[in-house]
Amino acid sequence: MAGAKHSHLNAFARCSEWVTILPLSWYTQRRMTKLPQKKLGANIIALDLDDTLLTHDLKITPLTVAALQECAARGIYVVLCSGRAENAILPYVRQLDIAGTQAGRYIIAMNGATIFDMHIRQQIYTRKVDGEVLLYAYHEAEKRGLPCQVYDSATIYPSKDNEWTRVDVKLCGLNMQVRDDFADFIKDGQSKMVIPGDPAALQELQADLKRDLGDKAVIFVSKPYFLEIMPSHCGKGEALLELAKILNIPQENTMSFGDSMNDESMIRLAHHSVAMKNGLSAIQKLARYVTEYDNEHDGVGQFLRKWVL
Repeated sequence: MAGAKHSHLNAFARCSEWVTILPLSWYTQRRMTKLPQKKLGANIIALDLDDTLLTHDLKITPLTVAALQECAARGIYVVLCSGRAENAILPYVRQLDIAGTQAGRYIIAMNGATIFDMHIRQQIYTRKVDGEVLLYAYHEAEKRGLPCQVYDSATIYPSKDNEWTRVDVKLCGLNMQVRDDFADFIKDGQSKMVIPGDPAALQELQADLKRDLGDKAVIFVSKPYFLEIMPSHCGKGEALLELAKILNIPQENTMSFGDSMNDESMIRLAHHSVAMKNGLSAIQKLARYVTEYDNEHDGVGQFLRKWVL
C-alpha cells in the first residue's frame, strides 16, 4: 500500500533484495528540531500515518491517542491523511476512536485524491488522473518490465501478479484483483496509479515521465519502491485546504504532520507545518517546525500536548 513508508523495509527485504541498494539517508534519523515560541492556533490537524502517527508496528501510542482525543474534544478536526485507500485507513481510525464525533468524521485518502466523510459514508471530494496520461505511463512502465496498479476503497488492481503488490496487499489489508484488461480498465481515469519496482528503475522512469508529461500529472516517489502518478495540482496539502474551505477554517488555522515526500504539499501548504524528527531532511527544511521526538516516542502527541493543548 502506497501509504506505508520506509518503516516497512524489513517486510520488503524478505521478498526482495533491492533494499541493499537504498541510500543511507532512508535509514538515518535526523536530529533537527524547530519549535514554536508560543501556543499554536490550530482548528484542523492533518496527520500522515506511516513514520509519522504510527510506530514501526503500525500502532498509535497511548499518549498520542489521548492527545488527539483531547484535540477532538476541543473541536479541533483530526484528519488522518494517507496514500492508502479509505478501507486501509479505517484500522487507525478505530485506534483513535473519534470517528463518531464531528471533529473525527473526515479522512483524506489516496495521497489527497479523495476526502471521505465517514458519517455519510461518501466521498465529498475526488480527483482523477486523465486516462490518456495513465495509459502513457502504463505503456512506458511496460517497456521496462514494470507492473502498474490502481485502487478503489477496498481493492488493489495490478496489471499483473507481482511480489510488490502482494506485499502491499498484506500490509494494507486490501483485496487484490489482477486486471488482464488493465489498459481498458484505466482509460477513463483513476484517482492515482502506482508503479512499484526496483528503486533505480523507478528513478529513471520518474525522470522520463516528468519530462514527457510535464504538468499533466504530479509524479513522485513516495518511498523507494513506489512511483506515484497523481492528478495535476493534487496532493495531501490541496485536499487539506479543500476540506478547510468546506469547514470554513482559514489557512492560518491549519496544521499538518508528515515525514516524507508524499507529505510535501501539506507541509508546504498548512500554516503550522510540522515535520517529524525522523523525517527526511528535505521535509524538515520545508516545515515550519520539527518535533522533539520521533514516531516511536510520541512525537506527534508530545508536540500537541506542549504547543496546541
